[in-house]
Amino acid sequence: MGIHYDYKSTRGDKAMKKEAKRKARIEQRRAKRSISSSKSLEEEKMHDIDRPITLEDLTNPDKN
Repeated sequence: MGIHYDYKSTRGDKAMKKEAKRKARIEQRRAKRSISSSKSLEEEKMHDIDRPITLEDLTNPDKN
């Protein structure tokens, strides 16, 4: 009987741990997505439409 004796008694605990682990992974993914989406919003800056686009604007990545 040895190994199988405590299977039913620990089944609920194992299921709860597995569910908690799964929810933690889902939360990590959501956090990662929210961080990456906020970064992409910051990076997408439009060029001023009143000013013409120059070669300097296109070639210099450090210019704001």
